[in-house]
Amino acid sequence: MSLPSLAADPPSPFSVEYHESIGSTNDRARELAAEGAADAVVVADRQTGGRGRRGRSWTGPQGGIYASVVLAPELPTDEVPMLTLAAGVAVARVAREAGTDAWIKWPNDVVVPVTGEEAPGTGDDPTPEGKLAGILTERVDDRAVVGIGVNANVDPADLPDRAVTLRDLVDDVDRGAFVADVLVELDDLRSDPDGILPAWCDLARTLGQRVRVETPEGTVVGEAVGIDRPGRLVVETRDGRVQVSTGDCEHLRPA
Repeated sequence: MSLPSLAADPPSPFSVEYHESIGSTNDRARELAAEGAADAVVVADRQTGGRGRRGRSWTGPQGGIYASVVLAPELPTDEVPMLTLAAGVAVARVAREAGTDAWIKWPNDVVVPVTGEEAPGTGDDPTPEGKLAGILTERVDDRAVVGIGVNANVDPADLPDRAVTLRDLVDDVDRGAFVADVLVELDDLRSDPDGILPAWCDLARTLGQRVRVETPEGTVVGEAVGIDRPGRLVVETRDGRVQVSTGDCEHLRPA
């Protein structure tokens, strides 16, 4: 199923808008959200101005998966981050069905353990891992826009360091079918908010790891022992347990 075919025949209850090239699927989805759309999806073959958390740029070469989903969540405003967790679970599940060993890294990445001399990673990583996908969730009035970027049918050389691709890991995938499967998984997860955290924990590479999290308030170092609603990472530090709501997380070797 091609992306144009997905737009012509999307899984219920979604509608899909397809672009050959776009600056940012999230920007277009934000426009739709401001107009009151719900269950609307924007997909593109290529993204020229994508962004991640904290305004970071997201490389979007031809062959990747770039999708943004407009949702009208029934969750309270402070629990909208649960949708980021749900999207991570959805992407990781579908990536596993494609044959990868995909896991979730808090707060919004899907990663794959990598072995070999050329494996991306730093000396602090307990096991080198490559980033396969990223999630960015934004609020627009009473809507949520969940942006999903997956390194699919592209070469790792075309991406930043520490990135892996489905092409390199398994083979090229049917991007339309991949997105359709993610949408089905996401729809199932949002219908059962109480099931999101257990599903996330089942696929969480971060839990049980010694981590360093750079937060706006400072650096938190300790063992990631859990996650609470709506998605705060619980870290056991030398000074006690700390709940981290946002930050850049790095997996460290055991002390």
